Amino acid sequence: MTIPERYPSRLLEDAVQAIGSLPGVGKRSALRLALHLLRQPEENVRHFAGAIVKLREEAKYCRICRMISDEDVCSICSDRSRDPKTICVVENVRDVMSIENTGQYHGVYHVLGGIISPIAGVGPSDLTIASLVERVREMTSSPAAIPTEVEVILALSGDVEGETTSFYIFRQISGFGVRVSSLARGLGFGDDLEYADELTLGRSITGRQPFRP
Repeated sequence: MTIPERYPSRLLEDAVQAIGSLPGVGKRSALRLALHLLRQPEENVRHFAGAIVKLREEAKYCRICRMISDEDVCSICSDRSRDPKTICVVENVRDVMSIENTGQYHGVYHVLGGIISPIAGVGPSDLTIASLVERVREMTSSPAAIPTEVEVILALSGDVEGETTSFYIFRQISGFGVRVSSLARGLGFGDDLEYADELTLGRSITGRQPFRP
């Protein structure tokens, strides 16, 4: 039988419950963090809380790639030194950060916001696949455009759901005549980009191969 945690203060209990609502934070860790914050100077705690509120209220998603941004267009999409004809498709913002840390990629991105997962109730319409298809369509519809100069890199996890998502995207954009590639399998089956070391991930990007459904 589990004995309910008893707190000497309702304020402390509320703080522990709020912190404990974060993913991966248990009650004991939440209590430790709450007590740590209680010992900090008031201005430090106000700055901490203010940064979280400001993030929620003011952070935007880039209208082009859906990366977190301070502006309507993120710093990567607005960087003229990047190759706009090479689009790396990733599951989430953390994957963009992981790839950027390798220093081996100089194109742009498209953040899906997840992967297709029937078990979790996530379908293609829940992701930003439609806007990706529209990006590719616009890049290849100009009379002067050469479709084969456009490359879409499917940098998704190698598990069943990631492969399903990659195959679905491939089917959606293959008719535009663009190159579609995937990461070289320096990454093991089911590996997440977030946990790959920079060297392995960098080699997987530079050694990417044509996507084979």
